[in-house]
Amino acid sequence: MLGYKFAASITSIGIVHGKAAYAREQKKSAYHSSSGWEPTASMSDNSTEIRFIAHVKTTPDGSWVEHALDDHLRCVGDIAAGFAQAFGASDWAKAAGYWHDLGKYRAKFQTYIRNASGYEREDAHIEGTGRVDHSTAGAIHAMKQLGVRGPILAYLIAGHHAGLPDWNSADGGGGALATRLEQHELLEEAILANPPHELLSCELPKSSIPGGIDGFALWVRMLFSALVDADFLDTEAFMNEARQGLRGTFSNLEELKPLFDAFMAAKQMAAKGPIDVVRANVLAQCRIAGKEPPGVFTLTVPTGGGKTLSSMAFALEHALTYKKRRIIYVIPFTSIIEQTADVFRDIFGDAVIEHHSNTDESINENHKSRLACENWDAPIIVTTSVQFFESLFAARPSRCRKLHNIVESIVVLDEAQLIPAELRIPILETMDLLATFYGVTFVLSTATQPVLIGQKPSKQVTAMSNVRDIIKKPAGLFAQLERVCYNLPADTETPTAWQTIADELVSHPRALCIVNSRKDCLDLHALMPKDTICLSALMCGQHRSEVIASIKARLKLDGPLRVISTQLVEAGVDIDFPVVYRALAGLDSIAQAGGRCNREGKLASGLVKVFVPPKSAPLGMLRKAAQATKSVLASGIPATLPPEVFKQYFQIYFADINPQKADEIQTLLAVDKKTLGCAFRSAAEAFRLIDDDVQRAVYVRYGKSEEWLNILASKGPERWLLRKLQRYSVSISVRDFDRILADGSIYPTYHGSYFAIASSALYGQNGLILSSDKLLSPDNLFI
Repeated sequence: MLGYKFAASITSIGIVHGKAAYAREQKKSAYHSSSGWEPTASMSDNSTEIRFIAHVKTTPDGSWVEHALDDHLRCVGDIAAGFAQAFGASDWAKAAGYWHDLGKYRAKFQTYIRNASGYEREDAHIEGTGRVDHSTAGAIHAMKQLGVRGPILAYLIAGHHAGLPDWNSADGGGGALATRLEQHELLEEAILANPPHELLSCELPKSSIPGGIDGFALWVRMLFSALVDADFLDTEAFMNEARQGLRGTFSNLEELKPLFDAFMAAKQMAAKGPIDVVRANVLAQCRIAGKEPPGVFTLTVPTGGGKTLSSMAFALEHALTYKKRRIIYVIPFTSIIEQTADVFRDIFGDAVIEHHSNTDESINENHKSRLACENWDAPIIVTTSVQFFESLFAARPSRCRKLHNIVESIVVLDEAQLIPAELRIPILETMDLLATFYGVTFVLSTATQPVLIGQKPSKQVTAMSNVRDIIKKPAGLFAQLERVCYNLPADTETPTAWQTIADELVSHPRALCIVNSRKDCLDLHALMPKDTICLSALMCGQHRSEVIASIKARLKLDGPLRVISTQLVEAGVDIDFPVVYRALAGLDSIAQAGGRCNREGKLASGLVKVFVPPKSAPLGMLRKAAQATKSVLASGIPATLPPEVFKQYFQIYFADINPQKADEIQTLLAVDKKTLGCAFRSAAEAFRLIDDDVQRAVYVRYGKSEEWLNILASKGPERWLLRKLQRYSVSISVRDFDRILADGSIYPTYHGSYFAIASSALYGQNGLILSSDKLLSPDNLFI
């Protein structure tokens, strides 16, 4: 452990265990000599205490209001303790809250916040370039108070603005926690201000780590979440009382369940066909299983079997039986999020929060962007796999803030086969910790259930324990819902030209063709009749939703209908075509595409034709999945794709995954038992489902986005506003982003943090227009 020493000039005036007693004259003298800031003229030796400020806000008349520092520390400690109570760590969270801003007692900080003007003064409490370090002092105080356990709180306190740090950094930089803890003068300067004794000497924490040393990294991130959310909320209560007053207004799950029961009763009354009988059976089994003890469940149901609503039935039963706090739906693609969130909003109204990954944090932080971050304080959350999994391994405050609200929740992983294969082992091991020690119940919902045994270089590792099936006889269910026949290629190496595919599609009055990339989608669409619909993630969410709604409406009418789409439609989008073409991909993707064919069973059998496209699947996981499919097809499989073939497929697929990335993350998060050293920041940077260096999100000008973009430009980010704008963003390659930024096609709408296209002419019927084919999004931006 680092040594902890005070300068002789400080120890000589009687600091003992972080406590001090100074005469008011000594206090004034210390500040006068160290900073040039003097007490106000109205102060007298016997009547007025020096006011220490945590935050400042400007009123409409130009005056400014102060937020007392000691009040802020007490409130953050108490709020954080309340959050951490859910996982038995209130004592740690309270101490972290009491000490997190001790550095604001430094004369340099008080001088800065008083002398800054306007916008700068309101942002003075956020650390950054040119601002005063106020987080390191509390981290050093934690080391003194707690000894070998000090790093636990030091990580939280030192990182509550910049993010959880590494203990040591590879380059030996000043951001490493061990290096920062050597700056003893920062605490010494804070102690000169004589912070309240009750804050400095609060009761020391004693509770243990859930899961022992193997659970250390997750536990620290949970504590960090409790601290930063408490800090955000108390700051929000001061800076924006109107916003703070809107919190806590949601209905609870007990109030929402009757709404769901009424909706399902009406739905079942209208049910008529044999598929509806199967769905009713699935629903009944989910409701029964909801009474079972918490843990990890699988929900293996064929596409079209009603997984979404049945899993909600399980979640509500389980939540009320075991007093769970919220239900979180984790979905791989934004296209499905929009559909699922809309279904749930029809039932539950505003109790549903839709949270995407591209609007939760800004590049240039300020007090408005901090207050706009999401903390998942609603009863029902619908979010992306990127948002959920990256948050579990995150270091940034805005990403970690929500973690404590996952505790005692039910998490439904929709299309669970899409858990990122390269990161599968650390993900499943973290899920196991959450289920075992944090009261989280997981539901892995899919038609193609992945194998829950992971491959490591030296041994097989069971990554999940106590996994139970909700559906007791899934094979029989698949036989009942057998609605399509798969036309699989005998030769998986010889490609078929796009023109040939186009000619075949035209021969069918109604057909859906799903391809592997945006460029493939545009190339094939260009060969089709003019009334053919193109659907890809070059469209913003609002546009996609409208197009999908139009497709559903046209499917109810007579007349030709042909759609060319990327795979955004194949997992959960409720459309029903008699014929579906699918470019060769992972066997699970092919099965999901089959779920868009004869979905309602109106035909004796639908046709799913799998073809080898002119260009191979994109490099990386998509190509590995396609190769695994080729291996399975070579061994010969039934044309109905029964559930047992997926076990063979996933074993081949996972065996081909390089474990290097997962091993790197596990190594970074391994804890040195002597120092409690851990590389939080490096692990977060390594754990990325979508590399920020590869893509960027831009807002497009479509529909109501003009109105929201004008508000963003004039007033800055607000949580409600970013939720509105979620539906008007498109992710593009960094290469394209840099090009169109340079030529003025996009511009920053607010302090360089959020970007929008400059003209509606850059957005057309098929989505965002990128003028050069070679500059289209790279292959790995496939949806």
